[in-house]
This record gives sequence, structure tokens and C-alpha cells, in this order.
Amino acid sequence: MNKIILMGRLTADPELRQTQNGIASCRFTVAVNRRFADKNTGERQADFISCTAWRQTAEFVSRYFRKGSMICVEGSLRTGSYADRNHPDVTHYTTDVMVENVEFTGSKSETQGSSSAGNSQTDNIESLSDFEEILSDGDVPF
Repeated sequence: MNKIILMGRLTADPELRQTQNGIASCRFTVAVNRRFADKNTGERQADFISCTAWRQTAEFVSRYFRKGSMICVEGSLRTGSYADRNHPDVTHYTTDVMVENVEFTGSKSETQGSSSAGNSQTDNIESLSDFEEILSDGDVPF
């Protein structure tokens, strides 16, 4: 099974691109804090994970996320390699997350600051007063 779930902050604004066939793609990097701090400095280390989203997910990321936004990414790990143009005997290896799903993980105010339009995924429940009273089982009409 190849399943990746990451939560971190975007290191830069995502950049939306289109293939020659008009398919949207978006590359971005997520900074993910490690669970432990450096013993000498007390600072937390972070890993910088390259991610690629396609189609509607790419458009969603580019529209609603900005540099510094918290994001939860779900996808699969992909590896690849290519030969260096200047040094044909040198091979570079790549590791990327192919994004299948993203979710907001920041606060409501943080999310609203990164989007110009409301989105049902961004609305947090402030109180339960917006909901109707739930009937007891004896009062249900079916």
C-alpha cells in the first residue's frame, strides 16, 4: 500500500499551470515539522516535501492556499530519476507526493485570509445555536 498523509505549511504560493491538452497541474512544497527538537539548539527540524496536484485538486489548491497556509495532503509517493544535462554520467533522483486530496487545517480566520470566496470546507462551527433541536426517537415521524 502506498499512502501518504502530510500536514504542514506551504513554503510558497502554489503555481497553477496547464498542460498542452489543457489539464491543470499545481506544484507546491509543504514544510512538515519533525516530532523532535535538536538536542543542542532546541529547534525543530522540518522536512520540505514536493507535491503535485492535478485537475480540480490543482485548481482548488491554487485558489484557496497561499504561502504559510496550513494544509493536509493525502496522496501517494512517487519516485523518479533523470540524467543531468551537463553531466550525462550523473543521475538525479526525485521523490514527490502525487496529491489525491487536500484539506484545510488552519483556523477560520487564517483560511478566510487566504481565500476571496467562502467555501463550505472553511466554515467552522462556532456554536450549535445554528442547528434545530433534534427530536427524540419517539417524536420521529417515520
